[in-house]
Amino acid sequence: MNPAAPPPPRTVNFKIGNERLIKVLPAASARLGGLLKKQGRAEHGGLRVAVVGGGCSGLQYKMDLVDGPADRDIMVESGGVRVMIDPKSALFVTGSELDFSDDLQQGGFKVTNPNAIVTCSCGESFAA
Repeated sequence: MNPAAPPPPRTVNFKIGNERLIKVLPAASARLGGLLKKQGRAEHGGLRVAVVGGGCSGLQYKMDLVDGPADRDIMVESGGVRVMIDPKSALFVTGSELDFSDDLQQGGFKVTNPNAIVTCSCGESFAA
């Protein structure tokens, strides 16, 4: 084997989900599409949505632009963009909608989650 040769491409094992997991609304789709195009990730990239511990209600969303799905991810195509969710986070976000607002005080990406039994007034954290 030639030590200068690049490693073989790595196979990523992920599942395809649908909008029952998460639905991207038009405003969020337009904003995400623009961000992905600006970063050169429009062809294969997407938004990773994860649920992590923290915030004043116990759980919060973490969102990052990524180049593609990771192992075990669930990838949903909605509104012309891709959303990647790890299996553990999928338990918390099933049935959610992702929207975007450019409001000066409450603007940004917002998740409307039917599983959230408590939400904090800042809208950044929840309990399920």
